[in-house]
Amino acid sequence: MPIITNLDNMLARKKMSLTELSERVNITIANLSILKSGKAKAIRFSTLEAICQELDCKPGDILDYTAENINNK
Repeated sequence: MPIITNLDNMLARKKMSLTELSERVNITIANLSILKSGKAKAIRFSTLEAICQELDCKPGDILDYTAENINNK
């Protein structure tokens, strides 16, 4: 998938655990783990907003795009 998540990098920069973020934004650890691993198919803007607010970052700090050859699927 061409969308890359950098949630683990942002957590490391803020010296915060996934558990702590989960408690602060009221999102289950399981759902944050899915996002962190890049297996999420979608993310609500309200969820993204809560994460960005807690980590004091922008959506582009968490999500990135890399070109992928669509013909290789």
